[in-house]
Amino acid sequence: MRGLRIIETRRARSLRRDATGAESILWKRLHNRALGGFKFVRQAPIGPFIADFLCRECKLIVEIDGETHSTDDEIARDARRTVYLQEQGYRVIRFVNAEVYENVEAIAKAILLALNETAR
Repeated sequence: MRGLRIIETRRARSLRRDATGAESILWKRLHNRALGGFKFVRQAPIGPFIADFLCRECKLIVEIDGETHSTDDEIARDARRTVYLQEQGYRVIRFVNAEVYENVEAIAKAILLALNETAR
């Protein structure tokens, strides 16, 4: 249930306040229904995890992975996280910070394509 998980809500607010550069750049492309009219929220708690960006309507999660997602342990943890989110009915797509910095337009197009596929 939304609104009852105080610890997760506080953590999500903290993550919103301390967004990475890549997250801030992408958020400018996603907020206020700027991408295809789809509504996104940032740092949304889902079970034990917090999704970077979530379109509830399409059940699409967009994750932006930084340098901390590069070791074998972290990659395995991300894979377990993705499996959990998929079991909850979400589709997860991932990008790395460098992709956002280098070509946010291509990232936005890929997200819009995923949204349109999911919305069908």
